[in-house]
Formats: sequence, C-alpha cells, structure tokens
Amino acid sequence: MLSLSAGAQPFQLPTANQALFERGGEERFFVPTTGKTWVSGTFGCVRSGGWQLHEGLDIKCLQRDRHGEPVDPVMATADGVVAYINNHPSLSNYGRYIVLRHQVQGMEIYSLYAHLSEVQSGLAVGRPVRAGEKIAIMGRTSNTGERITKERAHVHFELNLFYTDHFSLWFRRHFPNERDDHGNFNGQNLVGIDPRLILLAERQEGPRFNLLNWVQHRPELCRVLVRQPDFPWVRRYPMLVKNGGLGPREAVAGYEVALDFNGLPFELIPRGASQFKTTARYQLLSVNAEEYSKNPCRRLVTRQGARWELGNNGLSLLDLLTY
Repeated sequence: MLSLSAGAQPFQLPTANQALFERGGEERFFVPTTGKTWVSGTFGCVRSGGWQLHEGLDIKCLQRDRHGEPVDPVMATADGVVAYINNHPSLSNYGRYIVLRHQVQGMEIYSLYAHLSEVQSGLAVGRPVRAGEKIAIMGRTSNTGERITKERAHVHFELNLFYTDHFSLWFRRHFPNERDDHGNFNGQNLVGIDPRLILLAERQEGPRFNLLNWVQHRPELCRVLVRQPDFPWVRRYPMLVKNGGLGPREAVAGYEVALDFNGLPFELIPRGASQFKTTARYQLLSVNAEEYSKNPCRRLVTRQGARWELGNNGLSLLDLLTY
C-alpha cells in the first residue's frame, strides 16, 4: 500500500477550488444548505441549530457544461488504494461515491468523495492511485428526498478512520429489517475528522505538521471504561493506545477510552480487572460539559438532572466499536 512519511504533507484539496486558503474565501469554497450560510457546508454540528452532524466538506464547483451541470475533476487527496466504489446512486445518501485507503504515519485513513456524476474509467477496487490523480467527475447524485439542485452542485469530501471489520454483522443485529448495500464502507463505519482543520493546519505548519499528533489531541467529550480486552480498533490503531495503565503482571481486562464529540476514540489506556468496579460493559467516567455544549449533535451522552449518562447513540457506537 502507498504510504506517506512523517515529513510529507498528508493531504491536498480534491478539486481545483483553492478558495479555502484565501482570506475571506469561504463563500467561494463551501456550498451551504438552502437558506443558510457557508458554515452549514463545513464539518461538525453545523446544521439544524447545531443538532445535525455534517461529516465532511461540501466543495463548490468551478466549471459547468452548457446545461449548467458541474464538470470539475475530482482528484485523490493523497497516495492510496481504491477501497470501495458505489456506482449505484439510488443506494446511498452519498449517491455515487468512492472511498480511498491511505497510510499516513502508520494510520489507516480513508477519504470519501460523494455525489459524483461519474467514476473515472478504469478505476477499480485495489488499484493504487497517486495524490492529485483524477478519480471522478463532480456531480449531484443522491437518493435523498430533497434533490441536490444545479446551484448547489458540489463534491462532499470526508477524511475518516475505520471502526470495525465486523460492521455487517453488527448492522444485521441492530437493523435486521434494513438493507446492507455497502458492507464495511457504509458511512456509519467511518468516523470523520475535520478535513478543513487538517488542511489549514498542514498549510500553516508545513513539514512540522503531524497528523497522528493532531488526532491524539482532539478536544475530549467524554471518557468511558470499556470491559473488553480486545477489539478491532485496538489492533488497527495501536498508535492510539497509551501505555502505563496496568499494574505489575496485570492482564488487560479492558480500556479507558477517550472520545471526541464525533465518537472518535483518540486515546485508549489499558486497564486491569481490579480497575473495574462494576460488571457493566461500559462505564461513563467523565464528561466535558463545555465541549458537549459546543458540539451536542451526536448525542453520545445525556444529562439526567445533575448526572451524565451514556445516551442510546453512545451505547450503539460503543457496541459497534467493540463488535
């Protein structure tokens, strides 16, 4: 698999639109939802008054054909390998979309490009791609009730980490009456990090930018004690496991897991059996109330009077993480 060294710039913009890097260029870069400002086209709790998550960037087109349809080339954000292609727009809110797998400083990172009008000829799962290589044409495909208008044509761009290889089993258990069209590359199995912040940070810091360090220092929403000694995330992202949580000759019984508001487990500390005071599979240890007030949209935790608890979304996420 193609990989990037620690000193290389991990990512580049996936289209020719560079207005993100220009002072006051946001309105020329982001596509907002109808009637809203450009902020609604960014990453995070930016929709429905802060209660709806948008897990990527909606990037404006620069080129249109004589019918007003977008024709911008969409390019690989980094060296990588094609992990998944959905060429059936009706099967996803993403419409036609591509997922690429990258190795950056030892981490598996996945980029996603959605609402495409067409996939580049010859592109197939398993094929290596280079940063800047054309992989698709921008479009406005989707299966949502409210269609993407010509005026709002864009590419939806994500950077993600990957929860589990057992997603399909988890999905069938939790949603037995729903279709599983995309297997492990269902969007629920990809946990997003903010491409805008990453692109701006690597532009400002240059060779000093370190993606692993960026991930390890996410603002913390909560900490949870997970009573399970082994699960796919621990094996896929061992660089996020922090040593020193065990006593002498003590075996791993589970992990203390720090989550950001989007459910990214950015720090895992091994814990022994003596540190589990209850038989519960998950125990909420702490909540950053200030972070929750800023970014509540995933509803991972909930407050019952003066007491914080894991919400249904938080419990479901932890079940997926440890499945």
